[in-house]
Formats: sequence, C-alpha cells, structure tokens
Amino acid sequence: MNFIADFHIHSHFSIATSKQLVPEYLEYWARIKGIHVIGTGDCIHPGWLQELKEKLIPHENGLYRLKEEYRLPESKAMRHPNIPDEIFFMLTGELSSIYKKNDKVRKVHNVCVFPDFKSVESVQGKLDSLSCNITSDGRPILGIDSKDILEMTLDSHAYAFLIPAHIWTPWFSVL
Repeated sequence: MNFIADFHIHSHFSIATSKQLVPEYLEYWARIKGIHVIGTGDCIHPGWLQELKEKLIPHENGLYRLKEEYRLPESKAMRHPNIPDEIFFMLTGELSSIYKKNDKVRKVHNVCVFPDFKSVESVQGKLDSLSCNITSDGRPILGIDSKDILEMTLDSHAYAFLIPAHIWTPWFSVL
C-alpha cells in the first residue's frame, strides 16, 4: 500500500510556530496536501499530549483519527480524487539533544514515534526522573545523549522507534 506521510512537524507548543498547529488544522492541511498519515509532533509536551488525548481516537495499528466533533466544516466538504478520505495521525515528538561526547559538543534532533499514549507517558516519566524540563518548549532541548533517548523510546513499547532528524543541517545534525 502506498501512502504519503509527514512525521516531522510541530505543535502550537513549540517556539516560533503557528497557534493554528492544532489537530483540526493539521488534519485540514494534510487533506489539502494529500498527506495520508501525519505526525502529531511534540507529543512529549504534557499540554500537547493532553490536547491529543482529547481530540484523537485510536484507529488501529498505532494510528489515530481526529474525533468528528473537531473536524473543520470545510475539511468535511473536501472530496477531491487526490485527497485522502481519511487522515490518520501517528504520535511523534521531536527532542533536541545538546551534549558533550568524546570532547565534542553534539547537537542532534531526534523524532520519536510511539504507538500509543501509554508509551509516550513512559518516556515523559523517564525524562521527568532525570529532571528534564519537557514543558519549556514543544521540542525541548535536553542534555541527554541520543543513545539514551533511543533506549528510552525503545523501552517504552515494542513498536516505538526513533528517527534521527536534520541529517545535514549545520546547526542540529546527525553528521
């Protein structure tokens, strides 16, 4: 099955983003752009996670749908052949890591992907136990090695995974 996905987005809890980055508009714009599966972005942020729990319902296989009462009227009216009938959400969150390793400063963004709210809460709990401030920004800056974030993510659920982001940018990159 072919589909178009965008997992690397943000929410209105991230600094310098639109206040319209809410599930209703994410679904609306995904429909216009022909995106079938869209990441929620910033799901580690407690306020955003609460909003996602309020507005999304589980579909299957780790995907979610926007509750009907939150759909924008103009979104309901769209029925173009290239526009997906159903837009699905996947729980994603970007974490920025700035840390020192082997006498070099590392600056890496990672996108964590989760199959359910419980696995997100597991990572929130681990970050909280390390006194990480996950409420300051939708994409918090943490002084944690990417390997540790990977382990937290993988430990949260058998189907959780991590994608290194910004591979080539000079500011936050893998390489």
